[in-house]
Amino acid sequence: VQLQAYGGGLVQAGGSLRLSCAASGGTFDGYAVGWFRQAPGKEREFVAAQRWSAGYPYYAESMKGRLTISKDRAKNTVYLQMNNLKPDDTAAYYCAVGRPIASTMTRDQSYYYWGQGTQVTVSS
Repeated sequence: VQLQAYGGGLVQAGGSLRLSCAASGGTFDGYAVGWFRQAPGKEREFVAAQRWSAGYPYYAESMKGRLTISKDRAKNTVYLQMNNLKPDDTAAYYCAVGRPIASTMTRDQSYYYWGQGTQVTVSS
């Protein structure tokens, strides 16, 4: 499965972006899709995740209330809507797929196909 993440950009604080993660060479069936981010000099951290088939979404506590993960089965695409963005949200955002169990949904080691990052920059 090849993943392509896009939709990043430059936005002012308080603004919104919708990131997309499209799959090619396969589908999301049977996988969970996760979003992670990494800022310069920082470790990669969990943002959001959801199983493609069903189930409730997982969100990072630091961003809860500002995120919505959704999917379009016809387009084989997962979306991450991010609202009320803050300068601390500036990072490269990555989507990934894997087959984690519930307790490992937020761990990047649970995901084994990764897309290239899309840069999100939030200005103050």
